[in-house]
Amino acid sequence: MPSTHNRDKPWDTEDINKWKIDDFKEEDNASGQPFAEESSFMTLFPKYRETYLKQVWNDVTRSLDKHHIACELNLVEGSMTVKTTRKTFDPAAILKARDLIKLLARSVPLPQAIKILQDDIACDVIKIGNFVSNKDRFVKRRQRLVGPNGNTLKALELLTKCYVLVQGNTVSAMGPFKGLKEVRRVVEDCMKNVHPIYHIKELMIKRELAKKPELAQEDWSRFLPMFRKRNVARKKPKQVLDQENKKIKKEKKVYTPFPPQQTPRKIDLQIESGEYFLGKREKEARKLHEKREKQQQKQHEREAERAKDYVPPQE
Repeated sequence: MPSTHNRDKPWDTEDINKWKIDDFKEEDNASGQPFAEESSFMTLFPKYRETYLKQVWNDVTRSLDKHHIACELNLVEGSMTVKTTRKTFDPAAILKARDLIKLLARSVPLPQAIKILQDDIACDVIKIGNFVSNKDRFVKRRQRLVGPNGNTLKALELLTKCYVLVQGNTVSAMGPFKGLKEVRRVVEDCMKNVHPIYHIKELMIKRELAKKPELAQEDWSRFLPMFRKRNVARKKPKQVLDQENKKIKKEKKVYTPFPPQQTPRKIDLQIESGEYFLGKREKEARKLHEKREKQQQKQHEREAERAKDYVPPQE
């Protein structure tokens, strides 16, 4: 007698798409009973988002009402709250609403953030503030992720089919799960000083390989580029060409047991010129005299430059 998992499955035919995500409708809730307890999520938003959220909150409420999710905007605390109601039938709707208010708090515009309520779209908020301690280095690497005129970010969006927004200490991404995984890898490696152009080249090659069905069962590592770190010396040592042997030799330094002579201080130079022993008035008079000499010299140079236009040419 065949075991349980080896039995024939007449309902499992080849024309069935096992990866298709069907919509969860109200009739799919077999019990028809409301949830036993209320679920709620709250998130804080920065002060600069308050004006925008007040403008679009009516649209947010209308969108969540379709899924029977209640929402509240608290301007005193600076928070957004979503909660289930007695009409809520989809258990995943409250999780999608939680992601929606999280994206709105991270400066994602409402027309884009509202797409998170679809079943085939997920989101990922990547924290990048703790990768680099130096602020200037952090800003440079974050700008490297955006690229000149946003070209690097646009290329990443086209290859991963995700929406990516760099804002403050976070990177918000929306799209399919496979694309979100690639976006997180590129963002984290960029903050670890790996240029995103390497990953973009790799993604471009993978996209071309995916179009060839004969390579579906093969290993793609032989097609992908290998980028290695190279420790290149920035300053090259001085080299001298030997005329007889036609070989390049390194210039040898003469060994001296004595340390190099110390550079003179500002006070030492003043003592040598005698300025150190002058009084305050004498020093000011000397500076004024030097300043007038420089002015006269520049005046003579300007007059000579103007006089060139009045010199007659040679016949």
